Amino acid sequence: MTIVAFVMVASILLVACQPAAPAAPAAAEPAAPAKDLVAGVAVYKFDDTFMTAVRNTITAEAEGKIKVEMVDSQNAQATQNDQVDLFVSKGVNALAINPVDRTAASVILDKAKAAGIPIVFFNREPLAEDMAKWDKVYYVGAIAQQSGTMEGQILVDYWKSHPEADLNGDGVMQYVMLKGEPGHQDAEMRTEYSIKAITDAGIKVEKVAEDTGMWDRVKGQEKMAAFLAANEGKIEAVLANNDDMALGAIEALKAAGYFGADKKFMPVVGVDATAPALAALKDGTLLGTVLNDAKNQGKATLMLTYVLAKGETPTKENTGYEITDGKYVWVDYKMILLENIADAE
Repeated sequence: MTIVAFVMVASILLVACQPAAPAAPAAAEPAAPAKDLVAGVAVYKFDDTFMTAVRNTITAEAEGKIKVEMVDSQNAQATQNDQVDLFVSKGVNALAINPVDRTAASVILDKAKAAGIPIVFFNREPLAEDMAKWDKVYYVGAIAQQSGTMEGQILVDYWKSHPEADLNGDGVMQYVMLKGEPGHQDAEMRTEYSIKAITDAGIKVEKVAEDTGMWDRVKGQEKMAAFLAANEGKIEAVLANNDDMALGAIEALKAAGYFGADKKFMPVVGVDATAPALAALKDGTLLGTVLNDAKNQGKATLMLTYVLAKGETPTKENTGYEITDGKYVWVDYKMILLENIADAE
Protein backbone atom coordinates (compact mmCIF):
# COMPACT_ATOMS: atom_id res chain seq x y z
CA MET A 1 0.00 0.00 0.00
CA THR A 2 1.37 3.33 -0.97
CA ILE A 3 1.82 6.03 1.64
CA VAL A 4 -0.91 8.15 0.02
CA ALA A 5 -3.41 5.27 0.04
CA PHE A 6 -2.56 4.48 3.66
CA VAL A 7 -3.27 8.08 4.74
CA MET A 8 -6.60 8.08 2.91
CA VAL A 9 -7.73 4.83 4.57
CA ALA A 10 -6.65 6.06 8.01
CA SER A 11 -8.60 9.30 7.55
CA ILE A 12 -11.75 7.39 6.58
CA LEU A 13 -11.42 5.14 9.64
CA LEU A 14 -10.84 8.11 11.95
CA VAL A 15 -14.00 9.85 10.76
CA ALA A 16 -16.04 6.68 11.01
CA CYS A 17 -14.97 6.19 14.63
CA GLN A 18 -16.04 9.71 15.76
CA PRO A 19 -19.26 9.71 17.90
CA ALA A 20 -22.29 11.09 16.11
CA ALA A 21 -23.08 14.73 16.89
CA PRO A 22 -26.10 15.00 19.22
CA ALA A 23 -29.34 15.94 17.54
CA ALA A 24 -30.33 19.56 18.00
CA PRO A 25 -32.96 19.86 20.73
CA ALA A 26 -36.49 20.61 19.61
CA ALA A 27 -37.26 24.29 19.80
CA ALA A 28 -39.29 25.16 22.89
CA GLU A 29 -42.75 26.57 22.33
CA PRO A 30 -42.42 30.36 22.62
CA ALA A 31 -44.29 31.95 25.50
CA ALA A 32 -47.35 33.91 24.48
CA PRO A 33 -46.35 37.53 24.02
CA ALA A 34 -48.00 40.02 26.29
CA LYS A 35 -50.08 41.41 23.44
CA ASP A 36 -51.79 38.02 23.07
CA LEU A 37 -52.93 37.96 26.70
CA VAL A 38 -56.43 39.29 27.37
CA ALA A 39 -58.09 40.15 30.67
CA GLY A 40 -61.82 40.67 31.07
CA VAL A 41 -62.52 43.45 33.58
CA ALA A 42 -65.98 44.37 34.89
CA VAL A 43 -66.59 47.43 37.08
CA TYR A 44 -69.85 47.77 39.00
CA LYS A 45 -70.45 51.22 37.47
CA PHE A 46 -68.22 53.61 35.56
CA ASP A 47 -69.60 56.85 37.00
CA ASP A 48 -68.44 56.11 40.55
CA THR A 49 -65.67 58.63 41.26
CA PHE A 50 -63.45 56.26 43.21
CA MET A 51 -63.87 53.36 40.78
CA THR A 52 -63.03 55.71 37.91
CA ALA A 53 -59.62 56.26 39.52
CA VAL A 54 -59.17 52.50 40.00
CA ARG A 55 -60.07 51.61 36.43
CA ASN A 56 -57.88 54.38 35.00
CA THR A 57 -54.96 52.89 36.91
CA ILE A 58 -55.76 49.39 35.65
CA THR A 59 -55.75 50.67 32.07
CA ALA A 60 -52.48 52.57 32.52
CA GLU A 61 -50.69 49.67 34.25
CA ALA A 62 -51.79 47.21 31.54
CA GLU A 63 -49.81 49.04 28.87
CA GLY A 64 -47.19 46.70 27.40
CA LYS A 65 -48.34 43.79 29.56
CA ILE A 66 -51.84 42.63 28.71
CA LYS A 67 -54.86 43.70 26.69
CA VAL A 68 -57.72 44.77 28.93
CA GLU A 69 -61.35 44.58 27.86
CA MET A 70 -63.24 46.65 30.42
CA VAL A 71 -67.02 46.88 30.74
CA ASP A 72 -69.51 48.93 32.77
CA SER A 73 -71.92 46.70 34.71
CA GLN A 74 -74.20 49.72 35.29
CA ASN A 75 -74.87 48.69 38.89
CA ALA A 76 -76.87 45.65 37.73
CA GLN A 77 -75.76 42.17 38.80
CA ALA A 78 -77.67 40.49 35.94
CA THR A 79 -75.78 42.69 33.46
CA GLN A 80 -72.46 41.77 35.06
CA ASN A 81 -73.28 38.05 34.96
CA ASP A 82 -73.96 38.34 31.20
CA GLN A 83 -70.69 40.22 30.73
CA VAL A 84 -68.79 37.46 32.51
CA ASP A 85 -70.50 34.89 30.25
CA LEU A 86 -69.25 36.84 27.23
CA PHE A 87 -65.70 37.01 28.60
CA VAL A 88 -65.78 33.25 29.19
CA SER A 89 -67.04 32.57 25.66
CA LYS A 90 -64.18 34.70 24.30
CA GLY A 91 -61.68 32.62 26.25
CA VAL A 92 -59.98 35.48 28.10
CA ASN A 93 -56.87 34.51 30.06
CA ALA A 94 -58.03 36.00 33.36
CA LEU A 95 -60.89 37.94 34.91
CA ALA A 96 -60.89 40.97 37.23
CA ILE A 97 -64.30 41.67 38.69
CA ASN A 98 -65.60 44.50 40.88
CA PRO A 99 -68.89 42.84 41.91
CA VAL A 100 -72.16 44.71 41.89
CA ASP A 101 -73.29 42.50 44.77
CA ARG A 102 -70.57 40.87 46.86
CA THR A 103 -72.95 38.08 47.87
CA ALA A 104 -73.41 37.19 44.18
CA ALA A 105 -69.69 36.65 43.61
CA SER A 106 -70.23 32.89 43.95
CA VAL A 107 -72.15 32.82 40.65
CA ILE A 108 -69.30 34.56 38.83
CA LEU A 109 -66.72 32.39 40.56
CA ASP A 110 -68.52 29.20 39.50
CA LYS A 111 -68.51 30.37 35.88
CA ALA A 112 -64.79 31.16 35.99
CA LYS A 113 -63.88 27.91 37.74
CA ALA A 114 -65.86 25.81 35.25
CA ALA A 115 -63.96 27.50 32.41
CA GLY A 116 -60.60 27.27 34.20
CA ILE A 117 -60.16 31.06 34.08
CA PRO A 118 -58.44 32.55 37.16
CA ILE A 119 -60.21 35.49 38.75
CA VAL A 120 -59.35 38.54 40.85
CA PHE A 121 -62.16 40.28 42.68
CA PHE A 122 -61.46 43.86 43.70
CA ASN A 123 -62.88 46.58 45.97
CA ARG A 124 -65.95 44.55 46.98
CA GLU A 125 -64.91 41.51 48.98
CA PRO A 126 -66.72 38.22 48.32
CA LEU A 127 -67.84 36.10 51.25
CA ALA A 128 -65.10 34.03 52.88
CA GLU A 129 -66.78 30.76 51.89
CA ASP A 130 -66.74 31.84 48.23
CA MET A 131 -63.07 32.79 48.40
CA ALA A 132 -62.34 29.29 49.71
CA LYS A 133 -63.94 27.56 46.72
CA TRP A 134 -60.89 27.60 44.44
CA ASP A 135 -57.15 28.16 44.56
CA LYS A 136 -57.24 30.55 41.59
CA VAL A 137 -59.41 33.24 43.13
CA TYR A 138 -57.91 36.37 44.72
CA TYR A 139 -59.09 39.62 46.25
CA VAL A 140 -57.64 43.15 46.23
CA GLY A 141 -59.08 45.76 48.54
CA ALA A 142 -58.81 47.54 51.85
CA ILE A 143 -59.99 46.74 55.36
CA ALA A 144 -63.16 48.77 55.82
CA GLN A 145 -62.90 48.88 59.63
CA GLN A 146 -59.65 50.80 59.26
CA SER A 147 -61.28 53.55 57.20
CA GLY A 148 -64.15 53.91 59.66
CA THR A 149 -61.77 54.16 62.60
CA MET A 150 -59.72 56.86 60.88
CA GLU A 151 -62.82 58.81 59.89
CA GLY A 152 -64.03 58.79 63.49
CA GLN A 153 -60.59 59.81 64.73
CA ILE A 154 -60.67 62.94 62.56
CA LEU A 155 -63.82 64.04 64.38
CA VAL A 156 -62.37 63.07 67.78
CA ASP A 157 -59.35 65.29 67.22
CA TYR A 158 -61.51 68.18 66.01
CA TRP A 159 -64.03 67.88 68.87
CA LYS A 160 -61.30 67.86 71.52
CA SER A 161 -59.47 70.86 70.06
CA HIS A 162 -62.59 72.92 69.27
CA PRO A 163 -64.88 73.21 72.31
CA GLU A 164 -67.16 75.46 70.27
CA ALA A 165 -68.08 72.41 68.16
CA ASP A 166 -70.40 71.39 71.00
CA LEU A 167 -73.08 73.84 69.90
CA ASN A 168 -75.52 73.19 72.75
CA GLY A 169 -72.84 72.60 75.38
CA ASP A 170 -74.26 69.25 76.49
CA GLY A 171 -71.00 67.31 76.06
CA VAL A 172 -72.62 65.05 73.45
CA MET A 173 -71.74 64.97 69.74
CA GLN A 174 -75.00 65.13 67.80
CA TYR A 175 -74.27 63.71 64.34
CA VAL A 176 -75.88 62.63 61.09
CA MET A 177 -74.69 59.69 58.99
CA LEU A 178 -74.78 59.35 55.21
CA LYS A 179 -74.43 55.66 54.44
CA GLY A 180 -73.43 53.95 51.24
CA GLU A 181 -75.30 51.06 49.68
CA PRO A 182 -77.29 49.05 52.26
CA GLY A 183 -75.59 45.77 53.08
CA HIS A 184 -72.33 46.83 51.39
CA GLN A 185 -69.44 45.78 53.60
CA ASP A 186 -67.67 49.15 53.41
CA ALA A 187 -70.88 51.01 54.26
CA GLU A 188 -71.63 48.86 57.28
CA MET A 189 -68.07 48.81 58.62
CA ARG A 190 -67.41 52.52 58.09
CA THR A 191 -70.65 53.38 59.83
CA GLU A 192 -70.00 51.12 62.80
CA TYR A 193 -66.29 51.80 63.30
CA SER A 194 -66.41 55.57 62.84
CA ILE A 195 -68.82 55.84 65.76
CA LYS A 196 -66.87 53.25 67.75
CA ALA A 197 -63.71 55.37 67.40
CA ILE A 198 -65.58 58.39 68.79
CA THR A 199 -67.08 56.56 71.76
CA ASP A 200 -63.80 54.74 72.45
CA ALA A 201 -62.26 58.20 72.85
CA GLY A 202 -64.71 58.91 75.65
CA ILE A 203 -67.03 61.16 73.66
CA LYS A 204 -70.76 60.63 74.01
CA VAL A 205 -72.75 60.61 70.79
CA GLU A 206 -76.34 61.00 69.68
CA LYS A 207 -77.48 60.02 66.20
CA VAL A 208 -79.78 62.75 64.93
CA ALA A 209 -80.43 61.13 61.54
CA GLU A 210 -79.12 58.42 59.21
CA ASP A 211 -79.99 57.50 55.64
CA THR A 212 -78.42 56.00 52.56
CA GLY A 213 -77.04 58.22 49.83
CA MET A 214 -75.98 55.20 47.72
CA TRP A 215 -72.41 56.59 47.38
CA ASP A 216 -73.88 59.36 45.19
CA ARG A 217 -73.19 63.09 45.45
CA VAL A 218 -76.65 64.25 44.38
CA LYS A 219 -78.36 61.82 46.74
CA GLY A 220 -76.03 62.93 49.53
CA GLN A 221 -77.07 66.54 48.92
CA GLU A 222 -80.77 65.62 48.96
CA LYS A 223 -80.48 63.60 52.17
CA MET A 224 -78.48 66.32 53.93
CA ALA A 225 -81.00 68.96 52.92
CA ALA A 226 -83.73 66.81 54.45
CA PHE A 227 -81.69 66.32 57.64
CA LEU A 228 -81.23 70.08 57.99
CA ALA A 229 -84.88 70.85 57.36
CA ALA A 230 -86.01 68.38 60.03
CA ASN A 231 -83.29 69.11 62.59
CA GLU A 232 -82.44 72.79 62.36
CA GLY A 233 -79.68 73.74 64.81
CA LYS A 234 -79.38 70.22 66.22
CA ILE A 235 -76.58 68.82 64.01
CA GLU A 236 -72.96 69.15 65.15
CA ALA A 237 -71.11 66.80 62.78
CA VAL A 238 -71.57 64.97 59.48
CA LEU A 239 -70.10 61.56 58.72
CA ALA A 240 -70.32 60.21 55.18
CA ASN A 241 -69.23 56.76 54.04
CA ASN A 242 -67.53 58.28 51.00
CA ASP A 243 -66.39 61.63 49.64
CA ASP A 244 -69.09 61.99 47.01
CA MET A 245 -71.82 61.95 49.67
CA ALA A 246 -69.73 64.26 51.87
CA LEU A 247 -69.44 66.73 49.00
CA GLY A 248 -73.19 66.52 48.44
CA ALA A 249 -73.71 67.28 52.13
CA ILE A 250 -71.43 70.31 51.82
CA GLU A 251 -73.55 71.65 48.94
CA ALA A 252 -76.68 71.34 51.11
CA LEU A 253 -74.88 73.04 53.99
CA LYS A 254 -73.79 75.90 51.75
CA ALA A 255 -77.40 76.39 50.69
CA ALA A 256 -78.30 76.55 54.38
CA GLY A 257 -75.77 79.31 55.06
CA TYR A 258 -72.70 77.36 56.12
CA PHE A 259 -69.13 78.08 54.92
CA GLY A 260 -70.08 81.63 53.98
CA ALA A 261 -68.83 85.05 54.96
CA ASP A 262 -69.97 84.65 58.57
CA LYS A 263 -67.66 81.60 58.93
CA LYS A 264 -70.49 79.33 60.08
CA PHE A 265 -68.85 75.91 60.04
CA MET A 266 -69.93 72.27 60.12
CA PRO A 267 -67.34 69.47 60.41
CA VAL A 268 -67.84 67.05 57.52
CA VAL A 269 -65.69 63.95 56.98
CA GLY A 270 -65.61 61.45 54.14
CA VAL A 271 -63.60 58.57 52.73
CA ASP A 272 -61.64 58.10 49.47
CA ALA A 273 -59.52 61.28 49.13
CA THR A 274 -60.80 61.89 45.61
CA ALA A 275 -59.59 64.94 43.69
CA PRO A 276 -62.84 66.90 44.31
CA ALA A 277 -62.61 66.07 48.02
CA LEU A 278 -59.04 67.32 48.19
CA ALA A 279 -60.19 70.57 46.56
CA ALA A 280 -62.86 70.89 49.27
CA LEU A 281 -60.23 70.21 51.90
CA LYS A 282 -58.15 73.07 50.52
CA ASP A 283 -61.07 75.50 50.49
CA GLY A 284 -61.97 74.63 54.07
CA THR A 285 -65.37 73.06 53.53
CA LEU A 286 -64.30 69.45 54.14
CA LEU A 287 -62.73 68.78 57.53
CA GLY A 288 -60.92 65.60 56.50
CA THR A 289 -61.04 62.41 54.49
CA VAL A 290 -59.39 59.00 54.45
CA LEU A 291 -57.22 57.98 51.52
CA ASN A 292 -58.67 54.90 49.86
CA ASP A 293 -55.66 54.20 47.67
CA ALA A 294 -57.18 53.85 44.20
CA LYS A 295 -53.79 53.77 42.50
CA ASN A 296 -52.45 50.84 44.50
CA GLN A 297 -55.77 48.99 44.37
CA GLY A 298 -55.78 49.37 40.60
CA LYS A 299 -52.13 48.43 40.21
CA ALA A 300 -52.38 45.40 42.49
CA THR A 301 -55.51 44.22 40.65
CA LEU A 302 -53.77 44.49 37.30
CA MET A 303 -50.56 42.82 38.47
CA LEU A 304 -52.36 39.82 39.98
CA THR A 305 -54.53 39.50 36.88
CA TYR A 306 -51.49 39.69 34.60
CA VAL A 307 -49.52 37.08 36.54
CA LEU A 308 -52.52 34.73 36.59
CA ALA A 309 -53.09 35.25 32.86
CA LYS A 310 -49.54 34.04 32.26
CA GLY A 311 -50.32 30.85 34.16
CA GLU A 312 -48.19 31.79 37.16
CA THR A 313 -48.98 31.93 40.88
CA PRO A 314 -49.01 35.48 42.28
CA THR A 315 -46.30 36.24 44.84
CA LYS A 316 -44.83 39.39 46.30
CA GLU A 317 -41.86 38.95 43.96
CA ASN A 318 -43.89 38.89 40.73
CA THR A 319 -46.67 41.32 41.74
CA GLY A 320 -44.95 43.72 44.12
CA TYR A 321 -47.63 43.18 46.77
CA GLU A 322 -47.80 41.11 49.94
CA ILE A 323 -50.39 38.34 49.59
CA THR A 324 -52.08 37.42 52.86
CA ASP A 325 -53.42 33.90 53.40
CA GLY A 326 -52.47 33.11 49.81
CA LYS A 327 -55.45 35.05 48.45
CA TYR A 328 -55.71 38.64 49.72
CA VAL A 329 -53.90 41.89 48.94
CA TRP A 330 -54.75 44.57 51.52
CA VAL A 331 -54.04 48.20 50.63
CA ASP A 332 -53.85 50.42 53.71
CA TYR A 333 -55.93 53.53 54.23
CA LYS A 334 -54.41 56.83 55.38
CA MET A 335 -55.95 59.76 57.28
CA ILE A 336 -55.79 62.94 55.18
CA LEU A 337 -56.04 66.45 56.60
CA LEU A 338 -54.98 69.77 55.12
CA GLU A 339 -51.51 69.49 56.67
CA ASN A 340 -50.70 66.19 54.90
CA ILE A 341 -52.79 66.63 51.76
CA ALA A 342 -49.69 66.07 49.63
CA ASP A 343 -49.79 62.39 50.66
CA ALA A 344 -52.99 62.00 48.64
CA GLU A 345 -52.14 64.10 45.59
